[in-house]
Amino acid sequence: MKLSKGQRIALIIYAAAALVLLAAAPANAFGTAWSLLPPVMAIGLALITKEVYLSLFTGVLAGGVLAAGSLLKPVQMVEITFDMIVGKISDTGNIGILIFLVFLGTMVALINKAGGARAYGAWAREKIKERKHAQLMTFLLGVLIFVDDYFNCLTVGSVMRPVTDTHRISRAKLAYIIDATAAPVCIIAPISSWAAAVSGMVEGTNGLTLFIQAIPYNYYALLTLLMIVLISLRDIDYGMMKTHEDNARLNGDLYTVDARPYEGADEAPVSARGTIADLIVPVVALIACCVIGLMYTGGFFEGAGIIDSFANSSAPTGLMLGSFFALAFTFVYYMARRVLTYREFTESLAEGFKAMVPAILILVLAWSIGGITKSSLGAPQFVAGMLEGSARGLTIMLPAIIFVVALFLAFATGTSWGTFSILIPIVVDVFPVGSEILIIAISACLAGAVCGDHISPISDTTIMASTGAQCDHLTHVYTQLPYALTVAAVSFVSYILAGLIQNVVICLILAAALMTLTLLVIEKRTKRQAA
Repeated sequence: MKLSKGQRIALIIYAAAALVLLAAAPANAFGTAWSLLPPVMAIGLALITKEVYLSLFTGVLAGGVLAAGSLLKPVQMVEITFDMIVGKISDTGNIGILIFLVFLGTMVALINKAGGARAYGAWAREKIKERKHAQLMTFLLGVLIFVDDYFNCLTVGSVMRPVTDTHRISRAKLAYIIDATAAPVCIIAPISSWAAAVSGMVEGTNGLTLFIQAIPYNYYALLTLLMIVLISLRDIDYGMMKTHEDNARLNGDLYTVDARPYEGADEAPVSARGTIADLIVPVVALIACCVIGLMYTGGFFEGAGIIDSFANSSAPTGLMLGSFFALAFTFVYYMARRVLTYREFTESLAEGFKAMVPAILILVLAWSIGGITKSSLGAPQFVAGMLEGSARGLTIMLPAIIFVVALFLAFATGTSWGTFSILIPIVVDVFPVGSEILIIAISACLAGAVCGDHISPISDTTIMASTGAQCDHLTHVYTQLPYALTVAAVSFVSYILAGLIQNVVICLILAAALMTLTLLVIEKRTKRQAA
């Protein structure tokens, strides 16, 4: 992509500033503010160039410089950088996620080629008459698939793209709805990979019980879901999203920007014999197999209960196993239905892999920059130390402070789970077990981490959402940022009120009212500007 004159000037200034900062960094940056420089550099370069691959690699390289201790150690710098990338690719859990992505990409290719997506789109055109209904249906499907956020993003995207395309809903808006019903839904679902992860991080009490008690105080997740319903029903759009939605509605352009990595991906020849069942049956099989896969890895078939099996499950392994068996079932099903030939099935394997290459590349680089920031530079320890040193004595304001700290840490590192693991033990240590303020503070930690993960361009969930919607990744980041920050601002105020009132019902009602009022003000202002 050709850079404008302003972008070139900004890039020169950025490069000079980056070199100065890296040269001035101490020999040992572990656990200091310098540890946050790699993600900041990656995000800054992405904002300037609108190019995500080189930006992420630059962030990893900057981490290699800091870990090596000097710009004058190029061999060590490059060695650390590629050791991190190779390490992330070869990690057992990460391999499981990458295989799951390939299998899921193959499933999408098969469903499209068999004519299931086409038949579903034709049915949707007949049954779903309005744009708001298409958005609400996407929202509902996202809420129903609460087991895992990766699975949520890619499944909802593949199923709902034909519907939203029919009603001229931009890919940016689809990506936002997918992203906003992935992590925010999983973090308030007692039976999910996220609940299992959080429950295992709480010591001294029943982690799952504390997680359930924290759900009504998880304002970012709950208010995000409320926001989707309100903006869908009242057709509220603002910021860059409004530009994309207006262009899609009026001109039929679903992308708006020049970056269209997935344009034409669903336009391959399809079987004329495909029916809605050719979409529904494989998707149901995928859901069932992935749920069983998660329960299997958690020991369900060895005598563990349902909740315990989810709490002890391995999401990468469970999703990999589930997607494999779903793919095998789909092969048998389509062969029996004679909607695909054996050659078409094998061609879909390669097509599915190729469709997932952009997501895999971004995901590996995002893992690498997160890994070098956390393990090699100690960014979580730096942020956690700041919180622990200032938390005591700020009882009332602590939930709001924790929300902001968790948001910032998750945004910088691109991971909410890593944020949970660092901050939750500190929060539990600050307040006595069983107190209402502890529940509020735990919720603030979870909410802030999900918010930071939601808006971070290096978050794997954000990457999955843009992949599921087949939307340019940075376009998704830009367009959803005003929406996410609106909910974040309301959540921050709500945590201040929660610290003061400490009543779950009253605080939730106040938070919902504040969110509704904020959106109504935005709606009125947007319409006044358009008049």
